[in-house]
Amino acid sequence: MLSYVYEHEKRDLASRIVSTQHHHHDLSVATLHVHINHDDCLEIAVLKGDMGDVQHFADDVIAQRGVRHGHLQCLPKEE
Repeated sequence: MLSYVYEHEKRDLASRIVSTQHHHHDLSVATLHVHINHDDCLEIAVLKGDMGDVQHFADDVIAQRGVRHGHLQCLPKEE
């Protein structure tokens, strides 16, 4: 699960994040979008896939200018 807070009015940030999500569409199970206040949004993305691919996706999102906080939480795969 990847959670991140970002400034929704930051120049093209929302569209860059959506583009990143579409580029990694095979990892996305669901996304929750919450309007925190006038300036900030919280998104929680439930991801499933190879750990390296999930980490790469999380790094891409968190590295975007305007993302204030990002955290990837991983659960072990059940056999």
